[in-house]
Amino acid sequence: MKKAVILFNLGGPDNLDNVEPFLFNLFFDPAILNLPTFLRYPLAKIIANRRAPTAKKIYGEIGGASPILKLTEMQSGALESKLNSDDNLSEYKCFIVMRCWYPRAENVINKVIDYNPDEVILMPLYPQYSAATSGSSIKEWKETCKKKKYNVKTSTICCYPTDNNFISAHTNEIFKVVRNLKNYKLIFSAHGLPEKNIKNGDPYQWQVEQSVNKIVKTLNIENLDWILSYQSRVGPLKWIGPSTDDIIIENSKLGKHIVLVPIAFVSEHSETLVELDIEYKELAVKNGCKNYSRVPALGINKNFIKAMSDLIINKSNYNFNGKIFPPKIQCPNKFNKCPCLDYE
Repeated sequence: MKKAVILFNLGGPDNLDNVEPFLFNLFFDPAILNLPTFLRYPLAKIIANRRAPTAKKIYGEIGGASPILKLTEMQSGALESKLNSDDNLSEYKCFIVMRCWYPRAENVINKVIDYNPDEVILMPLYPQYSAATSGSSIKEWKETCKKKKYNVKTSTICCYPTDNNFISAHTNEIFKVVRNLKNYKLIFSAHGLPEKNIKNGDPYQWQVEQSVNKIVKTLNIENLDWILSYQSRVGPLKWIGPSTDDIIIENSKLGKHIVLVPIAFVSEHSETLVELDIEYKELAVKNGCKNYSRVPALGINKNFIKAMSDLIINKSNYNFNGKIFPPKIQCPNKFNKCPCLDYE
């Protein structure tokens, strides 16, 4: 059987001239600005225009472009090799689809059609589900398929926040950094969301908490000093917290060695390479921090690639082996936005 794996990621501008169009695509997404199109379009234009100068400075710090496509291509290559090595019953080909920059779903679908797979597996590179990330990408793909009148068996890996191999990937990377440290604060930093999104049923915060709790338990470090916080807060709305910058200031003043873990990002990009590595480090030093470390994003960590490979093979073989393969986590019933509920 031929199987196409669609890897979803956010994307990023490939040069400084494309920063503003990238921002427009981001804010024109109804999952980000939940407004009618006639209001969302001009507002997205205004926001993108106002934020472009600051964003250009940020991307200028990392060479004038986002590295996310190149890094996702590396993940795609590693995953495709792993899948074809692990499952001798099928042939796999991975395709990258970015939500806010190229390649978009409309650019990729013809390549998938030409490949002519027996099954398509949707695999977000977001371990924890949110309607604003995985949900938006999955929705766009399905809408694109509908427009093209492309019907094929499709499976979705909606989330994997407590998958054992995903957890092992994080614990291994953390151990490399902290094994010889003393008096450190381990700060798990995730991208924030407006509080109203969570109140409306988005399971993202709960899933991030499940990831962190399982990592801490697996680390099994006596008297580990750790906390979960959220970064990248923008706009006037109240966001989930605590905020990473506040936690950094507090612990820098206490003389702690700051150790940051990007818990919701699996690829390096502006929010790790600039926000965590440059801006937050400057904030820490300004507040008395003498030592500052950052655990890398998972990238092509072997355990992370294995996590995705196992999830894809087991899920896509659902009808083949006759076994039910539910996701590794089931959100509480109070959350109504997570597709894993469809598989209970």
